[in-house]
Amino acid sequence: MFEAKESIQFDADEEDYDTVIANDIIFTGTVRFSKPLMIKGKISGKIDATSDLYVDQGSVVTADIVAERVLVKGVVNGNINGRKLVYVASVGSVNGDIIAPQVVLEPGSNFSGKCQMVVQ
Repeated sequence: MFEAKESIQFDADEEDYDTVIANDIIFTGTVRFSKPLMIKGKISGKIDATSDLYVDQGSVVTADIVAERVLVKGVVNGNINGRKLVYVASVGSVNGDIIAPQVVLEPGSNFSGKCQMVVQ
């Protein structure tokens, strides 16, 4: 688990997620979900969620993302709109714009794009 603030926590264990897209899955299209999702594979297209998204280390997401909270430990090529938080861990990489009320870029993370911190 990691913390952006004492009150904002993500579960990083696979068992804590209802749905996990495994590392041998390659998916192209639109993904919509309402319960926390962990991505370990490759996704291309669009992600539209009303819950949290965890992009695990080793995964590659080429998509625009809308979700409540987004944790990036893998690679995201696309824009991220986090309704509450976008957290890019030290091993994560984002190539795209980020919009969220709270943005955390850990030392060592890669980010190329514009960042807007706005209340949504």
